[in-house]
Amino acid sequence: MTDLLRERLKSVPARPGCYLMRDRQGEIIYVGKAKNLRRRVLSYFRRGANHAPKVRSMVDTVYDLEFMTVKNDAEALLTEASLIKKYKPRFNILMRDDKRYLALRADPAAKWPRFTCVRIVRDDGARYFGPFPSAPVVRTAKDFAEKHYGIRECDAIIPDEECHKHCLADIIRTCSAPCIGKISESAYHNRFEEACAFLGGKRPEVFAEVEDKMKAAAEAQDFESAARLRDTLFALKEMTKAHFVRKTPEMHRDDAEAGLCELAKAIGLAKPPKIIECVDISNLFGTHSVASLVVARDGLPDRRYYRHFRIKTVVGADDPRSMAEVVRRRYGPESSLLSTSPRADLFICDGGITQLRAARAAFAEIGVCDIPTVGLAERQEEIVLDDGRPNLLLPRDSQALFVCTRLRDEAHRFAITYHRNLREKSIRESVLDEVHGIGEAKKIKLLREFKSIYGIARASVDEIAKSAGVGPATAEAVLQAAKSVT
Repeated sequence: MTDLLRERLKSVPARPGCYLMRDRQGEIIYVGKAKNLRRRVLSYFRRGANHAPKVRSMVDTVYDLEFMTVKNDAEALLTEASLIKKYKPRFNILMRDDKRYLALRADPAAKWPRFTCVRIVRDDGARYFGPFPSAPVVRTAKDFAEKHYGIRECDAIIPDEECHKHCLADIIRTCSAPCIGKISESAYHNRFEEACAFLGGKRPEVFAEVEDKMKAAAEAQDFESAARLRDTLFALKEMTKAHFVRKTPEMHRDDAEAGLCELAKAIGLAKPPKIIECVDISNLFGTHSVASLVVARDGLPDRRYYRHFRIKTVVGADDPRSMAEVVRRRYGPESSLLSTSPRADLFICDGGITQLRAARAAFAEIGVCDIPTVGLAERQEEIVLDDGRPNLLLPRDSQALFVCTRLRDEAHRFAITYHRNLREKSIRESVLDEVHGIGEAKKIKLLREFKSIYGIARASVDEIAKSAGVGPATAEAVLQAAKSVT
């Protein structure tokens, strides 16, 4: 084991995430995922480990290691698959095929919009939900949305007599059958919009309906139906969680005010905090470390003041140092946000004691000593303090806890959305690296000229050749590569 690798292993966190192993030439030879990165990665290098021959060969080849952290298993699975497709590591034999995860596609421009399962998400004007690592989850969500909202499954615009005779969805009355005039076109499109809103996590009352039916079936001792509804409810929650990360119910203003009063008393503030800021860090190795800052006014989210940050001064997945950078960029003397965003009465770090101490040290460094700062540890939803008092474990039904966790979940959603967009953009743009004759300088020229991989895909061969300074054959290869991912 190299000294470099030995040092890397000391910093691997016990959190969900992905890891990359490199050889002496810097080539990525393996990409993996784990619920606990530290446990998984250290297992490769444990003395006396009885590895299979392929794993032994890989471990003997490893020279360096990188890792990233994510928030849940679904994010780890999707990230692992994206990285494997991008880098094609030679030891990832089992995932080097072209399998992609399932997503639901819905085209609102169709006469009778419907949902279809697809494995490629395109920029074609349609709506996509997913992708999600579990195909049964996607298919269960599709089946439920079709039955619950009466969405058509068939693709015939106007079914003839023979086609309709075999339309089981209409016969068993799960389809609203607009194609034969049972409802109007506008009524059908309203149903479709509701179904999309549900799949987008915006109709939490539907989950309550399914849960009530499950409980009723269990009380009636119809355990088969109860089990089926339980599985359906799990799939629906997983589907919406995978696409929109975490959804929390709306909070009423009265509850928010009560929560702020309770929070102020618990933390020891002189008065309820009018403005609360919460920061979440999301890592994709050093190159895509991002942070989100979200704001609550009177306990309710105020999206006018949300901000994204690309982490600039930190290399690798280092949440505490990234948190400190955000504090300096938000409240430092040269920050443009000082005049455009309201000053916080309470600053919340998403994380434990190390993130909190880093934030407090950064505040002290820039001379800001009057903003109360706490952490929020995700595992037990503890409010973390660094002033000699024990951490606060508020009751689960506490409105104060709800104020904090709702804002933290919003920060998480905002960071992950930005993080995912950067990651997908990077993966799309990486196709240019595979074109012979296109180096980093020419790639930058193309992206500056056409703004994105989509712009390149819509350009002509002559425009590409002129912009990059290459011949027609190379320009054609660039165009085809861009079209392959758009």
